[in-house]
Amino acid sequence: MKKDFWLERWEKEEIGFHQNDYNPYLREYWQQLQLDRGSPVFVPLCGKSRDMIWLDSQGFPVLGVELSAIAAKAFFEENGMTPRHSPQGKFDSHESGGIRILCGDFFDLDRSMLENVGAVYDRASLIALPPEMRERYISRMAAILPPGTRILLITLDYDEKEMQGPPFAVSRREVQELYGKHASVSLLAEIDALNLERNARFRQRGLSRLQECVFLVELR
Repeated sequence: MKKDFWLERWEKEEIGFHQNDYNPYLREYWQQLQLDRGSPVFVPLCGKSRDMIWLDSQGFPVLGVELSAIAAKAFFEENGMTPRHSPQGKFDSHESGGIRILCGDFFDLDRSMLENVGAVYDRASLIALPPEMRERYISRMAAILPPGTRILLITLDYDEKEMQGPPFAVSRREVQELYGKHASVSLLAEIDALNLERNARFRQRGLSRLQECVFLVELR
């Protein structure tokens, strides 16, 4: 999956993955990370997620990374914010209040950019990647984040014969296999989510099963 795929999705506003409300699992399970207020939170492939507003409101500065400048611009405009712009290496930084979004390629991030990060929130990053990219993504996460960083990870699992991603199905077993060499992995919740109102689009696409899983991952 090439960068142009996601840039085109944003240009055409084909963004069914975007959630207009705060994610309920973020609000329910965030305290499991036991993160001190003021600790920065990294949100990979952040899009224009309103979850960043919630994190900031709870006292956690947010650092997002997003390939699409359209998404970053929309985030600040839709939330009534006027960001400051500045170059940062290969990225364009957009910042307002406690939220900063780096526009560019996730794989261009280096350790110095994330040295103060205390936690990661991943609702739409791992499940946005096809299987052949996931190991590279997680190896990069482990390389650039401080040891001991905790990750709140939310995934989907379904019968891939019934729907072609993204979002892609990532099973509990795959999460353990991918992160196991870098971190401890704990399952916080597994929800039979097909009939939830917010998942109507998945029923319309023909799914007969949909599990949403919430994990706590702690890097070694």
